[in-house]
Amino acid sequence: VQLVESGGQLVHQGGSLRLSCVGSGFSFGAYAIGWFRQAPGKEREGVMCVSSSGVSSYFNDALKGRFTISRDDHWKTVYLRMDNVKAEDTATYYCAAVERWCYKDHGVYNFWGQGTQVTVSS
Repeated sequence: VQLVESGGQLVHQGGSLRLSCVGSGFSFGAYAIGWFRQAPGKEREGVMCVSSSGVSSYFNDALKGRFTISRDDHWKTVYLRMDNVKAEDTATYYCAAVERWCYKDHGVYNFWGQGTQVTVSS
């Protein structure tokens, strides 16, 4: 079982980027995929999630209008699109998988990636 994130980079405030999460070794289409982030010295927090049926959820209402999530089960990939990024978006972003439905509690997720670093410069 593997989840691999990519797309993290240094980006200027107000810019955009897209993170990818590719899964393998499990029935990707049967799993909800969530994105979480952790900034230095802070707790891990939920960002967004997409259920196995494609329903998206925000774990942080402050991200509405800036972040979107999508999935492509053919390519076993979930994307997190980040627009108008802010300095407070700087963090390591992780994707995680849980069967069918999204949960805000990161403790219930079965599989995790290693993370990708997003740094927003002001």
